[in-house]
Amino acid sequence: MNPHKKLFHLAGGARNSLILTVGCGLLAALAIIGQAAALSAIIDRVFLNKQTLATVGGMLAFFGVASLLRAIFSWMQQGFADRAAGFVKTGLREQIGRYLQQAGPAYIHSQRSGELSNTLVNGVEALDAYFREFLPQIFLSALIPLLILLIVFPLDPLSGLVFLLTAPLIPLFMALIGAVAGALNRRQWKSLSRMSAHFLDVLQGLTTLKILGRSKEQIQTIARISTDFRFATMKVLKVAFLSALALEIVATISIAIVAVEVGLRLLYGKMDFQGALFILILAPEFYLPIRLLGTRYHAGLEGVASAERIFQILETAPPVARQFDATPFDLSRQTIRFEDVHYAYNGGARPALRGISCEILPGKTTALIGPSGSGKSTIANLLLRFLHPDRGRILLDGRNINEIDPQNWRKQIAWVSPKPYLFHRSIAENIRLANPAAPLERVVEAARLANIHEFIETLPQGYHTPVGEQGARLSGGQAQRIALARAFLKDAPFLILDEPTANLDPGVEALIRQAMERLMAGRTVLLIAHRLNTVTRAGQIIVLSGGEIREMGDHLMLLQADGLYRRMRVAYQGR
Repeated sequence: MNPHKKLFHLAGGARNSLILTVGCGLLAALAIIGQAAALSAIIDRVFLNKQTLATVGGMLAFFGVASLLRAIFSWMQQGFADRAAGFVKTGLREQIGRYLQQAGPAYIHSQRSGELSNTLVNGVEALDAYFREFLPQIFLSALIPLLILLIVFPLDPLSGLVFLLTAPLIPLFMALIGAVAGALNRRQWKSLSRMSAHFLDVLQGLTTLKILGRSKEQIQTIARISTDFRFATMKVLKVAFLSALALEIVATISIAIVAVEVGLRLLYGKMDFQGALFILILAPEFYLPIRLLGTRYHAGLEGVASAERIFQILETAPPVARQFDATPFDLSRQTIRFEDVHYAYNGGARPALRGISCEILPGKTTALIGPSGSGKSTIANLLLRFLHPDRGRILLDGRNINEIDPQNWRKQIAWVSPKPYLFHRSIAENIRLANPAAPLERVVEAARLANIHEFIETLPQGYHTPVGEQGARLSGGQAQRIALARAFLKDAPFLILDEPTANLDPGVEALIRQAMERLMAGRTVLLIAHRLNTVTRAGQIIVLSGGEIREMGDHLMLLQADGLYRRMRVAYQGR
């Protein structure tokens, strides 16, 4: 669908404000016509008929009232236009936010966060001019000239005919120039998105770049991308200025034609002075809405360019929302079974799982091990319902988990990722993400169980200490223990631990393992491990390689079966 049609559909939510915007514009145009009628009458009576100020006092009062009404309606028009644009932008941001939440981390991680942020913030903001200026002007550029024609034709059909024949010239030139301007705006928007994405990537990886001695190279890259954006912006401005000049020339020539034909007829006595002056005053007002449409069209083109990316995001098929089975379930007592599950990324180009069939038993710990890219995290994402199998099924005691409401499903799952995200809020607020209504006493108890309470007590503000974006003020082990505290606070029956002790020194690892033992007690656990000593107590060990299950057994088999032990060592050496 054309972006303009989609934007028109999107504006439906602000229909009332847009109608009021157009209505106030029409009332302001009527006030202008009243001003023109009063002014032409006053000049005719004073300068030609030699009337005094007292005799035209009523006309002057009418002119003043019309001027006041014009100002009021213009102010109201701007206010309703601002309200319409704000309503659409707020609704669109909420819609994008809901979609991103529904699509889950798998989709977000497949995108460049800088480009996605630029679309969500600057992209939506770029639509302001489209809804506030361009969209109402489309209707006003048709209705106001039509209103003036209805008044002019009965007074002077020849001038009305000139208006009617010259008016289409401005939209014609606007369309011819607009095709070029649209292409340039799309190029400019892509350049801005690329610059935003790259700049954020460089900022996030600046420490790594400094360590590797590659930071100075990025200065040249950023300079090149910035130069591309500057050139793209200047090309857009050049076309915008040239188009404004062309539209002004066409409008000026059209007004001149009207002035010449009216002046000649006035010279030869074919037309009265008041009628001629009235039409000459209205001539610029007749072409003004069409000229403004051309100007505001260029202002709205940036919004159209950003809308293409916004709709591309929204049209990426999210999980289908439907009526879910409301039958209660309990992940602490029911078996989860994978039946010939396949999954591939990038539309099938990169297979991650190839026919996985296994069971996760209630109240037991199942360990997944294997080299990077073997499919461990994909299984976790499938269980979290961030992904859906391409083929095969995931069953909960014979019931397809796709029939269960994802929100209810996730309420019974606690997930500790290898790199937990901490927000720039207090430690207590970060732990409360698992249970926003939890009192501070429960937060403290969760921190004690996670072996992080003693450290928090040493901080100047204790549990009210801000941790910085992504836990910038904490070490990796401290952030991991806060993530474990979240899991304790949630107290979910099913626990997914995704390499919780990765890249930690032995002392911190011992503290986390101790907290994990407490957390895993009495729960169904899926443990994605990176060291052999982490899975010694797992009831079931699954060895993955290349998206397939190579071996499966318990710890006793690990000790007795040389094949399994060898495969596990090969798996870890592959890391």
